[in-house]
Amino acid sequence: MMIDSSRFGQVVIEPEDVLLFSRGLFAFENHRHWVLLADGDERSVAWLQSIQDPEVALPLVSPRLFIPDYRVSVSRNQLTPLELAALDQAFVLNVLNRSQGHLTINLKAPVIINLDRRIGRQVVTNDEQPLQMVLPTAAVPLRKSA
Repeated sequence: MMIDSSRFGQVVIEPEDVLLFSRGLFAFENHRHWVLLADGDERSVAWLQSIQDPEVALPLVSPRLFIPDYRVSVSRNQLTPLELAALDQAFVLNVLNRSQGHLTINLKAPVIINLDRRIGRQVVTNDEQPLQMVLPTAAVPLRKSA
């Protein structure tokens, strides 16, 4: 299967690589089908690419790269749609942003994926996580084209 991406051009993916976000993502509620793409230049960054819109891709990072003891505090009903057999099946990523010349990570609204079932969901944590935690300057060098 071939998809278009404004960042990576045409990309060949397997149908089983497609992730279903039944509610979409915050600000992208109509985008339900996504694929995770590796960044060839920066191994710590993955791109969540919309299948529906080549212009929509979000850079994601593992929060544990920056906060080793990061925990997601959510209610059970937020995780129910992910059909997790065990909590350790949850793959947690956070959106990386550029704000006022700094890279930030959104710890308040992680993206949680059940890779076995190919189901994802973005949730809002119940605790006092920061919406924008500023990362050290050289933490994640992004490509200029991204």
